[in-house]
Amino acid sequence: MKALEGLKVLDLTRALAGPFCTLMLGDHGADVIKIEIPGSGDDTRHWGPPFIEGESAYFMSINRNKRSLTLNFKEDEAKEIFLKLSEDADAIVENFTPGVMERFGLGYDVISSVNPRIIYASISGFGQDGPYRRLPAYDQIMQGVSGMMSLTGEPDGDPQKVGIAISDIGAGMWAAFAVMAAVHHRAEHGEGQYIDVSMLDGQVAWLTYQAATYFANGKPPARLGAAHPNLCPYQAFMCQDGKFINIAVGSERIWERFCEAMQLEELSKPDYATNGDRVNNRSVLVPYLQQVFLTRPVAEWVEDLQKVSVPSGAINDLADVFADPQIEARDMLQEMIHPVAGKIKQTGIPVKFSRTPGGLDLPPPLLGEHNREILADLGYSDDAIESLKQREVI
Repeated sequence: MKALEGLKVLDLTRALAGPFCTLMLGDHGADVIKIEIPGSGDDTRHWGPPFIEGESAYFMSINRNKRSLTLNFKEDEAKEIFLKLSEDADAIVENFTPGVMERFGLGYDVISSVNPRIIYASISGFGQDGPYRRLPAYDQIMQGVSGMMSLTGEPDGDPQKVGIAISDIGAGMWAAFAVMAAVHHRAEHGEGQYIDVSMLDGQVAWLTYQAATYFANGKPPARLGAAHPNLCPYQAFMCQDGKFINIAVGSERIWERFCEAMQLEELSKPDYATNGDRVNNRSVLVPYLQQVFLTRPVAEWVEDLQKVSVPSGAINDLADVFADPQIEARDMLQEMIHPVAGKIKQTGIPVKFSRTPGGLDLPPPLLGEHNREILADLGYSDDAIESLKQREVI
């Protein structure tokens, strides 16, 4: 048994933000019906290389635990099928440009007249209102507009984006949270509602302490590379073997343990007595520590620091990550069988439930793989389904 068993989700999303939302729901038992354009499907089916036996690795990373149904919304019969599916659906998730679903005749007002309990979540770059609502939005654009890139990169370098699409993935997570919050409200009050999720809003919400610093002093925070604006030492240092170590001295108790492990007389100076002193004198302290860290390989430093409970760790590449015993112990690397690609690897489920754990039950679907199954459940005969296929409704 999974936590979301019995929840039926109609997934009209593609690319990353929406599919990550429905991935989260599907992993925990929701019946996610992924509705795609006949013939082409989700854009990411064609994103690559790499491909595995012709299947996009990108697509397969975010579309497990879903069933695929193709519908051509240019045809009225396709819209009728969607409305039938909506009658007993719990949630709809879509990430078209604002206004597109209304032009299809399948906006929230129409769907809620068929099913007043529906939870209808729209994910977009800038949201459903405001002067930018119709502008195209991709993750890198959002990381820039939100200010995230202004905070990322070396002090004397160019702004940098984060190495994964955090605007997309963050929006998907916000949407999954919002859908479940709305499910709780519906359980208490019997009514569905419309949800507007903006990639930009989510990134601005994540600014947290960086925004607080700006609110406090009116100065936009500068890029600090791997350093922390409020704590020192709290950053990465290169070691003798060319690999990097992260150090996080987040309190005076940790500083004491750090000094114990490092055994450096220099660190006892009054200039470094408190975190405030260290922040004010980071231009001297950090270069000094960097020279010290260059004297030994990263594994030795990590071992010594972790012995005295100083938060520290190597900066791993993905080969290191997926060979790490902690990742293995937490089941964050899993395998499943795909009907075309064979055995594929997947990142695991990050949330562990004691009674209703999630699972990897369905491989990423082939385009339209579940057309017959889903339409038969709606009462369509084999002949009717074949007719829909021949007329390119599905």
